[in-house]
Amino acid sequence: MASKDFAFKTISKDKFARTGLIETHRGNINTPAFMPVGTQATIKACTIDDIKKTGSEIILSNTYHLMIRPGVDRIKSVGGLHKFMNCDLPILTDSGGFQVMSLSKLNKIDKEKGAIFNSHIDGKKYYLSPEESIKIQLGLNSDIVMIMDECPKKSRDYKLIEKSMNLSLYWAERSKKTFGHNPHKALFGIIQGGLFKDLREKSLEELIKIGFDGYAIGGLAVGESQNEMFKVLDNIKDLLPDNKPHYLMGVGTPSDILGAVKRGIDMFDCVLPTRSGRTGLAFTWEGRVNIKNNKYKKDNNPLDLNCSNLNLNKYSKNYLNHLFNTNEILASMLLTLHNINFYQELMSAIRENINNGTFDEFHDKYIDKL
Repeated sequence: MASKDFAFKTISKDKFARTGLIETHRGNINTPAFMPVGTQATIKACTIDDIKKTGSEIILSNTYHLMIRPGVDRIKSVGGLHKFMNCDLPILTDSGGFQVMSLSKLNKIDKEKGAIFNSHIDGKKYYLSPEESIKIQLGLNSDIVMIMDECPKKSRDYKLIEKSMNLSLYWAERSKKTFGHNPHKALFGIIQGGLFKDLREKSLEELIKIGFDGYAIGGLAVGESQNEMFKVLDNIKDLLPDNKPHYLMGVGTPSDILGAVKRGIDMFDCVLPTRSGRTGLAFTWEGRVNIKNNKYKKDNNPLDLNCSNLNLNKYSKNYLNHLFNTNEILASMLLTLHNINFYQELMSAIRENINNGTFDEFHDKYIDKL
């Protein structure tokens, strides 16, 4: 049986909100979808088997971190990232551009050479060009590859954002050329332009001319307000190609996701559910719970009565409070898994309500609660 080529189709629409199906040779992904973040070839405190039980159908891993440790050659030597981490789910890898901006001790952007930066681990100098980023991702054997872009910090400086956006478009062309013909993989373009409507529109228009398998919105989740983010999405939601998946990078809270789905977004990733799980913050259908709080010492109810995963409801708030306050590793494991499970329950409920034509009511019920 021949392997499937990458494909996307819309299943149903409720205004701009839509459900769809991404087909890959490793499995299908129902959208809107949330991708748990496995930065360094692992979703912290969880096994892949546990992740699959939450209904997760794709995960994200990170080019920058894997390039530094353990290095792409080591991963290639065992047949790619899936074999290295024992994961049979589709994997999306980001290009490394965001981490160059946010983590490196020293970085310099060169139009031709790409990003020149010092590792945040040991200070070693690296060069990450568009070509190198794509080659690394192909070496990792990821299923969805992201173009190399420059992800600027939030700024009101129009000329600075315009220059950065134009550089990202130049790198997009180079990324596409290096990616070549890979029918079993997808290459996504990344729309830049900060908070400026005309720059976002130009970025998208030029990326469509180049031609990609999906279109991501980058340069958000960098300090802007939720309303600013939603305005950026409102400005381009009519222009995003209907026949391609739309991915909002690095976002976000449950309410961020609800608002973005309303504006036509299909894919999300964020470290929030895993990072919060490790620090004692749980997401539930009744809102957020800081399990370290003393008031839970005598609460023998499960964390979320509405959680559909009965295995996660075996543990009381009283017990979880004890685990966190004694720094037990199991605390991070249980709460991380709970949070990923909640996010996947949220995505499932979003899809169900879009299919039923009731998404607006669902959005309005939970947008300020979650």
